[in-house]
Amino acid sequence: MSKKISHSKPLVELLHGDKTANGMSRRDALKIMGLTGGSAMMVGAPTKAEAGPSSDKNVKILVVGGGAGGIMALARIHSAMPNADITIIAPNETHLYQPGQVFVAAGLYVHDDLVKHNKDFIPSDVNWIKDEVKTFDPDNNKVVTRAGTEVAYDYMVVATGIVYHYDWIKGLKEEDIGTNGIASVYLNNLEKGTAHGADVTWEWFNALKDAAAGGKKPTAIYTQPNTPIKCGGAPQKILYLSADHLRKENLGANFIFATNGGKLFGLPTIAASLKEVQSGYDTISNKFKHNLVAMDVKNKIATFEERYEVKGEYDEDLKEFDMIQKKRMVDLKYDFIHVVPPMGPPQALVDSPLGWQKGTAKGWLEVDQKTLQHRRYPNVFGIGDVCGIPKGKTGGSARHHGPITVGNLVSQVNGDPLTEVFDGYTVCPLKTEYGKIIMAEFNYDGLAPTMPFLDPATPRWFWWAFDLYMLKPMYWNLMLRGWF
Repeated sequence: MSKKISHSKPLVELLHGDKTANGMSRRDALKIMGLTGGSAMMVGAPTKAEAGPSSDKNVKILVVGGGAGGIMALARIHSAMPNADITIIAPNETHLYQPGQVFVAAGLYVHDDLVKHNKDFIPSDVNWIKDEVKTFDPDNNKVVTRAGTEVAYDYMVVATGIVYHYDWIKGLKEEDIGTNGIASVYLNNLEKGTAHGADVTWEWFNALKDAAAGGKKPTAIYTQPNTPIKCGGAPQKILYLSADHLRKENLGANFIFATNGGKLFGLPTIAASLKEVQSGYDTISNKFKHNLVAMDVKNKIATFEERYEVKGEYDEDLKEFDMIQKKRMVDLKYDFIHVVPPMGPPQALVDSPLGWQKGTAKGWLEVDQKTLQHRRYPNVFGIGDVCGIPKGKTGGSARHHGPITVGNLVSQVNGDPLTEVFDGYTVCPLKTEYGKIIMAEFNYDGLAPTMPFLDPATPRWFWWAFDLYMLKPMYWNLMLRGWF
């Protein structure tokens, strides 16, 4: 997208000016984050690449994918296995800081804040094939790229990430994003290093505000699909930030959060806090168990498949009614809509023996949820969004995967037991307004805050400052270099 994005003065000052929203200088905020151990927050305690197991064996290691997970794994492998012959297959020469897309959408970052060159993170002695894998052949320890190049390996780390499927929504095309009141913060092209959807969504924020200022109360819908998604809290982040963007001007809209899920959040304490957040905004209605399946772009109608229950026969033994699952199509008219596309694993993985072969995880990388080692191919490991495990499709999870994946890979190479265990850690910085975040950290067992003395369900400026000011430099300078 080539349009110049304009930013309102108050938002730019919040990021670049002398004072933050709470009157504290940006420099003072950074000092406080450092003095209070901010570098360990949200992503847990630091884990240096050198601290894990190492190997001097001369083996062929293949990393597939050049996003956050792939680069993090590559850095650790390069440090832990100095004699290994390492290859990475990644088409993207530009690396995109994807967590920052929401801040672009909110007018606090610009596109240039999100991008760097992957060459800055791939060591010169690593063989970099700028292509994608077309075929995985784990039975013969090789892959084939789109260009037809065969690449053999002894051990492989799969870090292919997640694929967006706007085409699964009937009537919607990617080129519709940015037209007719449609936005989607997710839309990007990693090969070209663009985050088109984030810029479009900032324009959408302002178009929504202008419509609300025009005297008519617009209807804005925010969707969440029936598939796993990257950063499960993002749909609500866009909802609350855009609503706050209007609230600052004493404006409102008819906001509709339409989600395939049955609640605002999986953890009851966080869900209750989000319900309280919603009560502070102008008319937010939740449409639970609503999955967007089609759109009439021209006439601004969104069609959802709604799941609901009706009473069946009464069971005399159980003293209760049988509940019958039903579905129906529901049309909702809108003025503005923010679409989160259905998502899935890359087709090459779906078509390969490496993906789960059954159930709701079909096609996702079949790894053990604790060791991140493939359950049927012990020389294959996973990292990041592509892993078919119960939790973990966030950058924070990929950071925690890094020492687990690489530590167990090295142990496998050395013939040692796999001792590193992933506890399911994931983190969702839920932006409830400009200047406030609920830092929802949890694992397989439930809430897992790194700062347990702070109520994790309370929106705080402290977390906003960390996310806005600290996380991005940590990502570029520490995480991608294997130091966190």
